[in-house]
Amino acid sequence: RPSLDEIKAVWQNYTGSSIVRQLPSAPKHPVIYIDAPDRPQPRRDRMTGNGMSTVIGRLRLWTLMDGGVQFVAQAHNTIRGAAGGSILNAELLVVKGYLEGLRLEESIHE
Repeated sequence: RPSLDEIKAVWQNYTGSSIVRQLPSAPKHPVIYIDAPDRPQPRRDRMTGNGMSTVIGRLRLWTLMDGGVQFVAQAHNTIRGAAGGSILNAELLVVKGYLEGLRLEESIHE
């Protein structure tokens, strides 16, 4: 099983797929780990990455399950979960050619 430090490293280095990183609505860092005992908190972290990033914290071993871990993940329900997520999906559909007649900036297609 991976150590807690290995899990943190994966989260901290996660950038998403190369095509999604280029989309206008995509956050620079889709997953952000905060190593603090009281984070994430909705009031403090909901607008991280303009509301499009997921903030993770409080990673610890789960004593009730051998090899398990516990953590808290927080994302903005409206921005990331509904409106922003839908916009990001639409941008991806345009770039992949599923929505004909629509274009995003040419720099995205490079």
